[in-house]
Amino acid sequence: MNHTQQLLNFIEKCPSPYHRAETLSKILDENGFTRIYEQDNRVLTPGGKYYVLRNYSSVIAFKIPKDVKAFNIIAAHLDSPTFKIKENPQLKQGPYISLNTERYGGMIYSTWLDRPLSVAGRIMVKEGNGVKQKLVNIDRDLLIIPNLAIHMDRTANDGKKMNPQTDLLPLYALESETVDFYSQIAQAAGVEKDDILSDDLFLYNRQKGTILGADKEFVASPKLDDLQCVFAALQGFLSAKEEKSVPVLAIFDNEEVGSETKQGARSTFLSDVLYRITKSVGGHRDDMTRFLSNSFMISADNAHAVHPNNISVADPTNRPAINGGIVIKYNANQRYTTDAVSSALFKMILDKAGVKYQTFHNRSDILGGGTLGNISNTRVAVNTVDIGLPQLAMHSAYETAGVKDTEDFILASNRFYECEIEKNGDGMYIIK
Repeated sequence: MNHTQQLLNFIEKCPSPYHRAETLSKILDENGFTRIYEQDNRVLTPGGKYYVLRNYSSVIAFKIPKDVKAFNIIAAHLDSPTFKIKENPQLKQGPYISLNTERYGGMIYSTWLDRPLSVAGRIMVKEGNGVKQKLVNIDRDLLIIPNLAIHMDRTANDGKKMNPQTDLLPLYALESETVDFYSQIAQAAGVEKDDILSDDLFLYNRQKGTILGADKEFVASPKLDDLQCVFAALQGFLSAKEEKSVPVLAIFDNEEVGSETKQGARSTFLSDVLYRITKSVGGHRDDMTRFLSNSFMISADNAHAVHPNNISVADPTNRPAINGGIVIKYNANQRYTTDAVSSALFKMILDKAGVKYQTFHNRSDILGGGTLGNISNTRVAVNTVDIGLPQLAMHSAYETAGVKDTEDFILASNRFYECEIEKNGDGMYIIK
């Protein structure tokens, strides 16, 4: 099975952030990693392989070599723009019942219309004197957000503005006294409805991913931003041998809403884990500071490819193409944290891996988005490069990217995890 089909299978197992964390956990378990808990005093040993979950939606995995000198970190995120189910969700609208939702992140509204949708996430249920998390996925076509017919809105093709409270609620059922959303959730989770105390439930696109193009060079799927980077980084992490620094894979939740949560990139999660690794080899805070000076982070979040029907919205001289190489992202205002140092070091790593690169800047008159790198650096200050795999229709319910780009990032991740970056003075570095 090629990596693209593996990527699509991975995405299909991941309808919600919690399912994505669980899928990552199972893969790590299968590869000999041991889960540790933040509240435990478990002793970590050199040669060990471990991972930690926070909120069951962010995951950090790492291996501890015998001689710790630095951390080689790849950070990515597992959340995607969607709609979250509100409390008391059933809403009568004429002869229909819709579900009341709110936006999570910034999506292209129109791409969610006229597609089969369903619901997945987690519920908290009573168990004795406590509560327990249960994952739930209604694994069938359940909902749809219907468009208004062109006959009733002749301006539909003129750039209609949609109201998320009135235009984007998913159709659930015909009006009936017996229809009960939480009874359906309880049945899917295998629990009693009365035992459900709370929930985090999201809509997801049921359309399966596919490989397309004249030479099967494109991949289209929900959630390529950022599960394509997560998948490729994971493959490189698992296959790396003879690591000279501590390899760390940090997969965060809540990037699409600003990362300002206990499990987001702006939290203490990464620094807490790195300090625990430092303590496991007999180090203290000053040792961790010394390790970080030789460390490097790749902030991996998909990048904008030049659009075939809208070439003019791209920067005149920095126009990444799908399958044209890994994209290094720059921004003068540090929305991307790449600078001359991190860019140069990453280019050398790519050269050692035999992987090409491209560059991205926003047009100077267009405000772009941000990502994990600069946010994470407020907690863990290391040389960091912001990169991504080029894609079209970012934040659509169904995105398009390149087959070769996945393979390139697997190679680059593998080479990165196997190298050592040593700082030899101010502005001087050696890659071993």
